[in-house]
Amino acid sequence: MNPISYTPIGTVRSPFVALAGMPIQTFAAQGIAATIELDPVFAPGLRDIEGFSHLLVISHLHQMQGYALEVTPFMDTQPHGIFATRSPRRPNPIGLSIVRLLRVEGATLHIEEIDLVDGTPVLDIKPYVPQLDDRATEQTGWFAANVHKVHTVRADDRIR
Repeated sequence: MNPISYTPIGTVRSPFVALAGMPIQTFAAQGIAATIELDPVFAPGLRDIEGFSHLLVISHLHQMQGYALEVTPFMDTQPHGIFATRSPRRPNPIGLSIVRLLRVEGATLHIEEIDLVDGTPVLDIKPYVPQLDDRATEQTGWFAANVHKVHTVRADDRIR
């Protein structure tokens, strides 16, 4: 495969200065405020974004070092294939976060429900539209027995 490169459009500014201790999903980060500071050249791309309550933030998980094809997720004690988890230790460390948009000031988005460390490069932002993005599911794999842990489990040093 040929390599692909991207240029970040902005940076996350969050209260998390280290990976350890962060919420492991945005669902468990309710009320945690942050900002996304876009390069001002991209500010015109924010037109009409304030009409959405939630956004999909695609990021580069810049603190990841290497990857693993099998990991033991935070919410389980058994190893699983990386593609059956949401672990950041992926071949391409790309993050996908659903955040709440509070307001926009110039090229800065004020958000809540963040699960990203301060300084995370943002690759793209898309509006979250429940009618398009929310799917009824029949199976959630190993998460079914563990998803209740999302509010109490926090990231630790094993994700580097």
